[in-house]
Amino acid sequence: MLGIEISHPGGPEVLRPADFPKPVPGDSEVLVRVEAAGVSRADTLQRKGYYPPPPGVCNIPGLDISGVVQSTGNGVENLHPGDHVCAIVAGGGYAQYCAVPAVQVLPIPEGWSAIEAASLPENVFTVYDNMITRAGLQAGDTVLIHGGTSGIGTMAIMLARAWRAVPIVTAGTDEKCAACLALGAEHAINYKTSDFVAEAQKLTNGTGVNVILDLVGGAYLQKNIEALAVEGRLSIIATQGGRSAELDIQKLMQKRARVLGSTMRARTPAQKGEVAQCLLRDVWPLLPARNPIRPIIDKVFPLAEARLAHERLETGLHFGKIVLTTE
Repeated sequence: MLGIEISHPGGPEVLRPADFPKPVPGDSEVLVRVEAAGVSRADTLQRKGYYPPPPGVCNIPGLDISGVVQSTGNGVENLHPGDHVCAIVAGGGYAQYCAVPAVQVLPIPEGWSAIEAASLPENVFTVYDNMITRAGLQAGDTVLIHGGTSGIGTMAIMLARAWRAVPIVTAGTDEKCAACLALGAEHAINYKTSDFVAEAQKLTNGTGVNVILDLVGGAYLQKNIEALAVEGRLSIIATQGGRSAELDIQKLMQKRARVLGSTMRARTPAQKGEVAQCLLRDVWPLLPARNPIRPIIDKVFPLAEARLAHERLETGLHFGKIVLTTE
């Protein structure tokens, strides 16, 4: 099969099409003929050598796929050849075939194409688990979403709306802020021209936000605490702004705030399967209507041009998800 190899750690040019053995599904796995694969920031970190796959996972990048079930391993009863599915994977998405634990597989939503469905798994698994389950976002809460135009950010805006919460986002240009407002954000803060802490406090009449979904990490840690309301929850899911920072613990204590952190990739299939079941129950029934959650696709590239997809992602100009297609 055709897949994308990382020839050595480096820039987008190290991504090269290559021939790989077609995977064989193991027990409790399905083999998916991949029609489309999502491109994520984690893929670029793996390409640079900073985010290796978990033990036992191939070095082909790609964390979410959509396509058609080709065959099933022993013990798989609820999926069958010909089923149209999407899935979160620990790696191997940039290829024509991918073997996936069956518990991580979900049906392509009614009315969604394979390309559109490839924008779902990594984003919706991550946002639902961290913003809804772990941070406990509820109706009426205000949630500050950093990186509002990213795949994660756009999903977070829409999922917050679905939960009848109030999404406030940060973005780096006025154009990006306008795009977030058009998508459903209640307010958008240009972090390059405004102090997001002061703006968040002003927008909440001085009480602060209930939840923050943060991709920045170290550089924003103390600012995020200052932006939180009493009993606020800060959920950190990436460290684009550094892995360490100083923290005013007294401020954290005074606000009775909680700082949460997690990753999705290294979790076991059983743990990812638990999230999948929650999504099937709570989110999948909302998707056929495409309101408020709809596919936000920035650009689509052929699989063999994964290099160009990474170049696009690293410009920071994208809005929504970048997708590779095998067709």
